[in-house]
Amino acid sequence: MTDELRERKYAQIPELEVRNLCKYFPAGKGRVLKAVDDVSFVIRKGQTLGIVGESGCGKTTCGKTCIGMLMKNSGEVLFQGQDVHGMSKKERFAFTSKVQMIFQDPYASLDPHQKVYNIIAEGIKVHKLAKDRKDEEGQVMRLLEMVGLNTEHANRNVHEFSGGQRQRIGIARALSVNPEFLFCDEPISALDVSIQAQIINLLAELKAERNLTMLFIAHDLSMVKHISDNIGVMYLGNMVEMSPSVELYAKPYHPYTEALLSAVPIADPDASEKRKRILLRGDVPSPVNPPEGCRFCERCTKCMEVCRTKRPPLKEVSAGHFVACHLYS
Repeated sequence: MTDELRERKYAQIPELEVRNLCKYFPAGKGRVLKAVDDVSFVIRKGQTLGIVGESGCGKTTCGKTCIGMLMKNSGEVLFQGQDVHGMSKKERFAFTSKVQMIFQDPYASLDPHQKVYNIIAEGIKVHKLAKDRKDEEGQVMRLLEMVGLNTEHANRNVHEFSGGQRQRIGIARALSVNPEFLFCDEPISALDVSIQAQIINLLAELKAERNLTMLFIAHDLSMVKHISDNIGVMYLGNMVEMSPSVELYAKPYHPYTEALLSAVPIADPDASEKRKRILLRGDVPSPVNPPEGCRFCERCTKCMEVCRTKRPPLKEVSAGHFVACHLYS
């Protein structure tokens, strides 16, 4: 096989492929909490998939199960064609250099008493990515500059930094092993609004420079739009809609997606005044005892009888745009 054919064959393999993934937790008295229930999606090399939804919908659990931090109950997760949950110890070690995570809370995910240098250099040492101490120092300094920090910050303790600076340190730590895939678990939700755009822009720049693939978890639809190629909408453990980012905002199909988008603030006061806000009725059902049919049926204004008894499949309604709703079946 020629190099050209080999590259073409590799390019056809998705970077991450998730098939019918389920992750359940015991909830006592024989009950089961279905945090992630039959979720499927594909992320191609160099793309970013944003997953959005209300708190508790299963976004983070889905992401952690995809990278092997949590064990699945059923389904399949393939990274570059390899089963994430069936790796040997040696394969898992190599996997951790290809896949890294940026955590939600930069205060909890970094040891406040550690020096910045030691935090960033740890992955370099573990994976033996430096020839010697001088090479290691050079890599750490380049990473600090890459994420917008000064090289003199290397010898300071983490507790001396602000939330935005700590998140930059966390990003530098993730990049230290030259990963190909980043799982970003709401990386801006714990930060001030003034800092959020800076972190999003930084991640977008790094993605372009390093051809990174990302799974980006968020609950802020206005922010996830700027970094995602495709967006998936989760509700109560199910993926209810998935589409290219621009198309989802222009033409949402699922009633839940319509409600989420109607709540996104608009800078134009005239447009904001004309827009109709969709108010959902009731509360989110318990994931321990979800509705028998469509998980959204009890809050949906367009609910039909079939919605209460039959779960809608995720169906392609236009090119690359999938929705799980009986209105389009």
